[in-house]
Amino acid sequence: MEEDEILSELRRQLKEGIIDVKVPRKRRIFVWIRSEAFKNAIRRLKDMGFTHISTITAVDLKESFEVIYHFAYKGSIELSLRFNIPKENPRIPTITDVIPGAILYEREVHDLFGIDFIGHPDLIPLILPENWPRDIYPLRKEYSLEDLRGSILKAGRDERRVTAQ
Repeated sequence: MEEDEILSELRRQLKEGIIDVKVPRKRRIFVWIRSEAFKNAIRRLKDMGFTHISTITAVDLKESFEVIYHFAYKGSIELSLRFNIPKENPRIPTITDVIPGAILYEREVHDLFGIDFIGHPDLIPLILPENWPRDIYPLRKEYSLEDLRGSILKAGRDERRVTAQ
């Protein structure tokens, strides 16, 4: 499938669930969707052959999070599916039932942003130390490096575990 065929099929299947689409260059597609269309979009992408998830990322937009799922189509086309969720209740359904390879990526986003993936089989910490303070998510914009160091010291951990890169 080519970019225009992929977009045509997605538009046909998701209809009003799609907010915007951009193809900045050959073999690169960005699709912004409504959050309520997210799980259906994942199923449709898988049916179209997007079975390889490269990663899941998130961006703290202060009032909300943008969640971005990066897929590859047979190694030649990259598609990023993007949507926003409210920061006060950051919960979305897991896709591990559709794409099992997402299991570690969802754990990572949960660790670093505090986004809950409803139905995920095991959201135990993946990156952060076991004794990391609960409800402190290091990639949220409300925390500075100094805040994180202070939280770590209060938790009785060594300050050297969180360092600027």
